[in-house]
Amino acid sequence: MHNTIFGGIFDTDMTNVIYISDFLLCIGVALVIGLILAGTYMWGTRYTKSFVATLAVLPAIVCVVIMMVNGNVGAGVAVAGAFSLVRFRSVPGSAKEIGAIFLAMGTGLVVGMGYLAYALLVAILLGGVTLLYNRLDFGSRKNGALYKTMHITIPEDLDYSGVFDSVLNTYTKDFELVQVKTTNMGSLFKLTYNMTLKNVGEEKNLIDELRCRNGNLEITMSRQETVIGEL
Repeated sequence: MHNTIFGGIFDTDMTNVIYISDFLLCIGVALVIGLILAGTYMWGTRYTKSFVATLAVLPAIVCVVIMMVNGNVGAGVAVAGAFSLVRFRSVPGSAKEIGAIFLAMGTGLVVGMGYLAYALLVAILLGGVTLLYNRLDFGSRKNGALYKTMHITIPEDLDYSGVFDSVLNTYTKDFELVQVKTTNMGSLFKLTYNMTLKNVGEEKNLIDELRCRNGNLEITMSRQETVIGEL
């Protein structure tokens, strides 16, 4: 009965059988390794909740894919190609969204290879782990509202090197210029800062002072989030 439920509908006499005990053991070890990697990444590093939660689940997703394509070169190449399309051809999204796509692809792969019971088990198990991490607020930082990402638009003739440092030193504990890019046919620069505010209530005062220095051009502020495609 056990082999019938968890066997593949396309299995032949030459197919290696994946036992449920081995399957669960591998996923369990992968989840533990994911937690270790996530904890290591969080130590002394600027991080986001969605990225850390995805990092904790990702080893289990890859584990499932590798177990399914083990020994099947054609399936391995197809999976690699599909994952590359998601990474390089999809619209920008958060780490959590990309991780959810990978999980959906992994379960679809298991179904496509004929292991229907395993696909259902993976969806329930990893979906449950993801919900648990969200429920426990895994990866969230203390005083998370203080961590912000700011985009400041400036005219091309304004030297942005240190022009906002005095204002940012007044309202933030720390800040970092992480990206500079041109916009509007090269007539404007857009600066991206990651920062930690001293007081959330002074956010408007910070923006008002920055507006006086950037010619009242566009300024946007949002919570810090790792976005695929903007790195």
